[in-house]
Amino acid sequence: MAKNKKPIYGEQELRAFSMPDLAADDTGHTVEGHAAVFGQTYNMYGCWNETIARGAFDNTDFSDVLFSINHDLSKIPLARSRNNNANSTLQLQVDNQGLNTRASLDTETNMDAKALYGSIQRGDMNGMSYIFSVRKDEWTGLDTDMPSRTITDIAKVFEVSAVSMPANPGTDIIARSQSALESAEKVLENARARALDSTNEQRNNDLEVLKLKNQILMKG
Repeated sequence: MAKNKKPIYGEQELRAFSMPDLAADDTGHTVEGHAAVFGQTYNMYGCWNETIARGAFDNTDFSDVLFSINHDLSKIPLARSRNNNANSTLQLQVDNQGLNTRASLDTETNMDAKALYGSIQRGDMNGMSYIFSVRKDEWTGLDTDMPSRTITDIAKVFEVSAVSMPANPGTDIIARSQSALESAEKVLENARARALDSTNEQRNNDLEVLKLKNQILMKG
């Protein structure tokens, strides 16, 4: 990939939530919960308020999604969805609440999977997080100190995780990540730059229309 060429799916973002429906079933190897929910407004690092719109996953690429613990991608994934087919150990389904995930874990030979299952069953692990990229979003109030962002089209989901320190973005552990804060600030900066470009383009178009009208009046 060329140095200045944008990634095909844009910048990757991460969101973590406390999900009360994250649970381990009675089979001894399956855990299920929502990695994202529609209509829940949360604050992003004190930079903006954000909501995921219903329908944001309608055109999402789920071709290869990993399931991990605390986004530790250096370890073997505990489950994986390949094209979200019936044989995948990770099943993803968009329902009325959001993005539902169901992972079938190898709790017999994988000690991390066994520990995760037990932790979720006890209620010690109750958060989920996911890494994704955005294809389309809508911003309001970009000229204010606290704009609002609605994510309307998520391009790709790369990974989902069970997390031990769930928090809405902008609070507690997640907010203290300098790299996460810098990434959020960059997203907001880019959004404001796009809005400014759009305003300037509209102003130029209006000027061209005005010039054209003046020319017509002068000829008349």
